[in-house]
Amino acid sequence: MEIRPVRPDEHAALGELIVDAYGAIDPDVLDEEYAAELRDVAARTEGADTLVAVDRGGRVLGGITYVPGPASPLAEFDAPDAAGIRMLAVAGDARGRGVGEALSRACIDAARAAGRRQILLHSTDWMPAAHRLYERLGFRRDPGMDWEYAPGRWLRGFRLSLDGTPAG
Repeated sequence: MEIRPVRPDEHAALGELIVDAYGAIDPDVLDEEYAAELRDVAARTEGADTLVAVDRGGRVLGGITYVPGPASPLAEFDAPDAAGIRMLAVAGDARGRGVGEALSRACIDAARAAGRRQILLHSTDWMPAAHRLYERLGFRRDPGMDWEYAPGRWLRGFRLSLDGTPAG
């Protein structure tokens, strides 16, 4: 498996992979507007780094968006020392093979290389497998980052300290 920036000819495949992955977890959250946002990989490459995991044959196995700092249009935070992770997704037949972990570690490495002190992300209650991955990587829940994006639907905050300070 190779982790690298997404190529323009992979935008459509990655967009569909993300929609399929999120829809398989909870189809009720995929209204047309959100599905269109998930599919628009090209827009995410402006001001953020979208990475893919590909197999030896070049098939896209998963993707993630690394938000390099608060100036990015994809930042959901304003902490000047932070980077972010968004829209992690892995193809159904590639789950359990370390794809999500490899993509997440690539973002952690990028944040460290950029001198960021922390990585922030949000996840929904309907993504417990992602929560377990984040916790294995050292992220900690930060309830102070939680926000209700629709009535009864919450984004849960997670924080990874890269400089040894406690999360949250």
